[in-house]
Amino acid sequence: MKRLMALMLLALFSMGTLSACNTVAGAGKDVQGAGEKVEDAATNCKDGKC
Repeated sequence: MKRLMALMLLALFSMGTLSACNTVAGAGKDVQGAGEKVEDAATNCKDGKC
């Protein structure tokens, strides 16, 4: 019984960890996309086309 409970807890924590990694990776891509847009806008403003 203890072994089954330990395996269930391990599975639960593993699922939580994997889903957190996907969330962080997605957030990183969003931040990267926003940074590229800001960089493009800054490049356009250098020429006085703001």
